[in-house]
Amino acid sequence: MTTPHPLTPQLAQMPALAELFRLFLSGKHLNRMAEPALWAELEQHEPAYAGLFAALGFELRVDARGFAWFHSTDASSNIGKISRQLALLFMVIFDAQANAGKALQRFTDWLIDREWLAEVHEQQKDLLDAEGLSPDGLIDLLGRACTLGFAVAEPAGWRLLPAVCRYLDHFEGLAAASRDDDNEADAAPEESGDDVLNDEESD
Repeated sequence: MTTPHPLTPQLAQMPALAELFRLFLSGKHLNRMAEPALWAELEQHEPAYAGLFAALGFELRVDARGFAWFHSTDASSNIGKISRQLALLFMVIFDAQANAGKALQRFTDWLIDREWLAEVHEQQKDLLDAEGLSPDGLIDLLGRACTLGFAVAEPAGWRLLPAVCRYLDHFEGLAAASRDDDNEADAAPEESGDDVLNDEESD
């Protein structure tokens, strides 16, 4: 008589294990909007999936805004370049939409088409050319964003998915830090020399 492996009952409750593992291992994000059935499966058994992936050496992160991924601090140089280019792509998209008065938190509602992307490239030509990104390069990069679960292709263009929040959070953090630096710089002339000296001595 064969004794069941102690993991067997747990694995039976995770029917999407292989599919989720392949998806996360490829570097892709799971998005609730794009793959609702897989998301529901992950959400229902999140502790079990997280525990099993951790035992295999992977850190599963699930964001309540509707996306999940394998977090890693060891990015290869190629992945680092792609991440930098994606950050630049999303930054110029957010900048253009902010200038148009669009609400940045509603980025999943935006339809991005080739014509609009060409306009964005023209607005940020020097910045994008410095990174070697032509209008066609931006389109290729959006294709990569789709592969990694940051965007989804539609007949008329592309839509950004909730996983882009990872970049938006970073942009907003940088903007807040910049504002704080500006405020400190504005306040500095009002401080007396004695106050500044006392601050340095107290460090």
